This record gives sequence, structure tokens and C-alpha cells, in this order.
Amino acid sequence: METVVTRFAPSPTGYLHLGHVRSALAGWRAAREAGGRFLLRLEDIDHTRCRPHFAAAIVEDLLWLGLDWDGPVRRQSEHFADYRAALARIEAAGLLYPCFCTRREIQAEIARAGGAPQGEQGAPYPGTCRRLRAAERAEKRASAADYALRLDLTAAQALAGPLAWVEDGRGIEADPAASGDVVIARKEVPTSYHLAVTVDDALQGVSLVTRGADLFAATHIHRLLQALLGLPTPQYRHHPLLTDAQGRRLAKRDGAPTIRAMRQAGMIPAEIRKAACDG
Repeated sequence: METVVTRFAPSPTGYLHLGHVRSALAGWRAAREAGGRFLLRLEDIDHTRCRPHFAAAIVEDLLWLGLDWDGPVRRQSEHFADYRAALARIEAAGLLYPCFCTRREIQAEIARAGGAPQGEQGAPYPGTCRRLRAAERAEKRASAADYALRLDLTAAQALAGPLAWVEDGRGIEADPAASGDVVIARKEVPTSYHLAVTVDDALQGVSLVTRGADLFAATHIHRLLQALLGLPTPQYRHHPLLTDAQGRRLAKRDGAPTIRAMRQAGMIPAEIRKAACDG
């Protein structure tokens, strides 16, 4: 029987809140109930927002809550070589192109095309730079201060063919095209969330991904990247999100109450764990 391996992978851009605890508990319980392994990963590739004191606080809060993990903490910022190797494989297959558009330019083109924002990610990238000639791409790439490397979804899907994954015991057909030509890396950073999480899950032997329902859409892209890189596909379990009184999901940017503040207010681990599960 395959060993169940799950993981909790927060970004150290702030303190943990109840939504994080729900995700951590989902993975921890799934692994412990099956006699498997639970891993902790810090997704700290965003050097402009990630901070060491937030990383230290994540570790401290999890241990205080009684959540342990197996093996060392994997910090993505220490494994860029893994992501460069995967990026090189995708680029060698001719599936990447440089994008020089600013966010404002992307929004303007979407508006001209009559597109409307779709969810938190907004409308898919309209493919402006995909249409550049090879010589123009090379010239811009040589002189640009920064640029993104986007995945050509049409070409990637044609190469990969039909894809699916198992979601909590049922089959889901993958539809990565809905996300558009997502960013896979940048000039100075050889990975994005999509590439790093796909590579990490494979290298760490993760067999069950437990995470919030807000990341369900990203799984379509991750399934495609697994196929392009010849990586195994774990099973998935996207749990419902905790929301505030207005029905908004708990988020750091909206000032969700932190575990640190709850500790300082005198709450005990059992109370916080119950609140994370019952909310």
C-alpha cells in the first residue's frame, strides 16, 4: 500500500491565521490517520514580500498548536537549481515565450477585447507577446530590465493531450486553457508558484495534496506541468474555505485575525484548532 504523504506549504509573507490552520490540519490529519508522512514547506520565492521572522513564526505557531512534521522544512528559495532544470526542459520543448507587458498594458488589452475580470486572478492573459516575431522577442529580451516567461497553453495542451486527476475519489478532467498563458518564471527568478509547487510535490513524494478550494483552478495548470515534465500526479483534496462575517475568505491582506494575536489574547491550542475546523 502506498504511503500517504501530505504537505502544508504557506508563504512567509505574514502570520498564520485560522484559514492556514484549517489547511495545515487537513494535511496533518490525513497523514497521521493513515500512518503516513506530513511535510512542511515554505514557499518563499517572493523575496520582496517574504520575511525570515514570518517563517520563524510559522514554525513556532505550528509547534504550539501541536502540529509536527516529518523531515526538514523545505524552503523554496534554497532550491532554485531544481526549478531551473524543470524550466529548461519546458523551454527546450518550445513551450515558453517572453512577455514584456506590464499589468496596466495587460488590463488595457483585456478591456479593448471586451473581457471582464474573472475571479481573483482576473481575465486570462490575452497573448499579446505570443504574437511577437522571433527577432523582436530576442531584441526585447536582450534589452528588457525584466520580463516574464509564459507557457504557451495551446502548444502545451497539444503536446500533452487530454488530462485528468483524482479529486477526493472522483475523476476531474483538466482544463488548463481557462487560465490562459500563465507565468512560469521571470528574468531574475527561475520559477513561479505553478512551477515550484509542481516540482516540489514530485521531489518530495507527495501523494495527496490537501489545500483550500481557492487553489482548485491552479490544479488544472499543475496537472499540465506534471505531464510536460513527466512527473507523477498526486491525488487532490480541496477543502472549503473559512470566511468572515461578510462571507469573504480569510486572507492576510484583509487583516484576518492571526494565531499570534489569538495566543496573546489567551486562547489555547485546542480552542484554535476547533475554531479552524468549525468555522
